[in-house]
Amino acid sequence: MSHYVVVAARIEEELADLERVVTRAESLWAKYEQSGDDGFLDGVALNLHGFYAGIERIFEEIARTIDTSAPSGSDWHRSLILQMSAPVVGLRPAAISRTSRFCLDEYRGFRHVVRNIYTFNLRPTRLQELTVGLRGCYTALQHDLSEFRAFLQQVDRGTE
Repeated sequence: MSHYVVVAARIEEELADLERVVTRAESLWAKYEQSGDDGFLDGVALNLHGFYAGIERIFEEIARTIDTSAPSGSDWHRSLILQMSAPVVGLRPAAISRTSRFCLDEYRGFRHVVRNIYTFNLRPTRLQELTVGLRGCYTALQHDLSEFRAFLQQVDRGTE
């Protein structure tokens, strides 16, 4: 078994977990809307944070295992998204589309906010925007990474 098929399996597993995160964020937002209880916003924020963290784990795995080069430095989170949206000639196609890159950048930025302020300072309107866009962003990402997984599996078959 090559490292390509291992990365493909990890992507599949992480995407399944991300589906649960998306569903939880949507459910918690609905509960907030029904009850007005700010406590549900904490759960929404945590799941939005978890959404990007899960994506970043996928990207780090691709960068380390396939590209053998992960960005570093103070701006490494942004550089990682850019790396995943660019093909590496002779090695791999882009892991995600430009559309997914722009969408994910919103969640990357929000994740930074969540890490640096108290949740009671989060704006409910921003949480709503991100929650409403979450399913679409996840669907686009899932499509992109399914194609990337197919590429990895094809390469694996070629190395047997």
